[in-house]
This record gives sequence, C-alpha cells and structure tokens, in this order.
Amino acid sequence: MTGLTFTVERRVRFADCDAAGIVFYPRYFEMLNGVVEDWFAGPLGVSFRELHLERHASVPTAAVEARFIAPSRLEDELSFSLTVTRLGGASCGLRHRITADGLTRFEATQTIVYVGVSLKPEPWPDALRARIAPYLEAAP
Repeated sequence: MTGLTFTVERRVRFADCDAAGIVFYPRYFEMLNGVVEDWFAGPLGVSFRELHLERHASVPTAAVEARFIAPSRLEDELSFSLTVTRLGGASCGLRHRITADGLTRFEATQTIVYVGVSLKPEPWPDALRARIAPYLEAAP
C-alpha cells in the first residue's frame, strides 16, 4: 500500500519568470512553500495563520535538495505532488514533484521541522501527526 499524494494545480505567472519567459529557479522554492501551506490548510486542517498566530509554532525547512529537469514557461499549467518520505519525532521528510503536459519539470526533497515557542524542535502534536501519517510512502 502506498501513501496518499497531495496534489495542487497552478499556472506559471509572469512574476515567476525571468526575461526569457522561463521560471526563475528560486521561484520553485516559493511555489513549494505554497504547496506545503495548502497541504496544512487543506487535509492537515491547520492553516499557517492558525499554526503561526494561534499556536505560536512553525514548520521551517531544515534541508532541501532539488533537481531542475526541464524548464517551465509562462502560462504553463503545473501539477504539484507532495508525499511524505519520513515522519520523525519533530521532523518530516517530503517529496515534491512538478509536472506539466505529463513531463517532470522539477523534483525536490525537503525536511520540515515542527518548532514551538521556544524556537526549538518539538514533537509533532498527536492530531497533526495522525493527519500526516496517511501521506507516508510505503517502504520499498
């Protein structure tokens, strides 16, 4: 059994592109942050507003590794997928894949960490851990 995949669609905007009309590579990281934010607000049931302003917690990125496979251009319709590769005590490994027209454009792995008021890693709250777990990829 494989884990769930969170997907979201997004069109490449003018602000995402360089003078050649292709996505300027740092914009992919902004897009990934948007996907994580949508995942939290959607299936995980905790918006970033609630997480940051009410719970006084955050999920900063501790590590990211990316592969730029093919360019994305202005007005391309991108499909973003997110799965969980690892769910640790305070950390969570994510796998991102961006495709368009059936072709992979970008892949990344990311580690996020649950951080509380102390600004130090803390264990995932039980309810949030339970909502993340279904996205965990099956072991090979």
